[in-house]
Amino acid sequence: MGKQRRAEGLLVLSTAFWGISYYFTRICLAEVDTLTLNALRFLSAFFVLGLVYRRHLRALNGETAKWGALVGLVLVAVYVGATYGVMHTSLSNAGFISCLAVLITPLIELAVFRKKPGKRLALALLLCTAGLALLTLGEGLRFAAGDLLCLMCSVFYAADIVITDRAVARPRVDPIGMSVVEIGVTGTVFLALALVFEQPRLPQTAAVWGAALTLGLFCSGLAFVIQTTQQRYTSPARVALIFTLEPVFSAGVAYVLAGERLHPRGYLGAALMVVSLLLMQLPGRHGKERETP
Repeated sequence: MGKQRRAEGLLVLSTAFWGISYYFTRICLAEVDTLTLNALRFLSAFFVLGLVYRRHLRALNGETAKWGALVGLVLVAVYVGATYGVMHTSLSNAGFISCLAVLITPLIELAVFRKKPGKRLALALLLCTAGLALLTLGEGLRFAAGDLLCLMCSVFYAADIVITDRAVARPRVDPIGMSVVEIGVTGTVFLALALVFEQPRLPQTAAVWGAALTLGLFCSGLAFVIQTTQQRYTSPARVALIFTLEPVFSAGVAYVLAGERLHPRGYLGAALMVVSLLLMQLPGRHGKERETP
């Protein structure tokens, strides 16, 4: 149980990195196009992690590379859906729909692996979804074309969690090597897309370079290494619940650094999401219940 709590604490840290990424992304987009920025952040993370974990890359086996490449392609779909979805719908819709992975993940587990969430986890999921709606939704959920892209993001986000869970449970898969491969594949695909659809250009100022490298080293590199290495100690449904705290951290950073304020219902929603996480951590029988692949 100690390993599970430690892992989930680190996954909260990973979620915090993703939460602050919105602020730094906004800084970068003033000088760098979307696909180019994603290529820059993932490839910078890949080169640094490749140096730090070069022994893992030298010992890379085919199974680790296969799962890393698969997750990398899934991440491309996640980021494409999130980036372009928000351009064609409201921020409220995008924030809510993109985080529906909290419900889609246990549904995938139920449909594919016949794995039901426990009663406490199910209650935490409902509380989290209600809190997420209060935090992100404005006057109402009105359908827009971008909603489908945001839903695509959410589905692939859930798939990322489930696939990673199955991959790291395999004895021949090295989680660190897998995380480096997935980041490299994601960056390479985004670079190819940028070369086709954009005119790639690097940041022009020190501030944007700093923001881009922060996105790469912490919000991409460290965050995904944490996910891949720690997810083996808990269940996909619990991971999805933790990851929905991303807009809470994003709102906190926006409050401190950008002076943005939430509607009172937003603070209530954030509180419900934190309560759902605390409920999940109460002592009791709530192990990870992993099936052997």
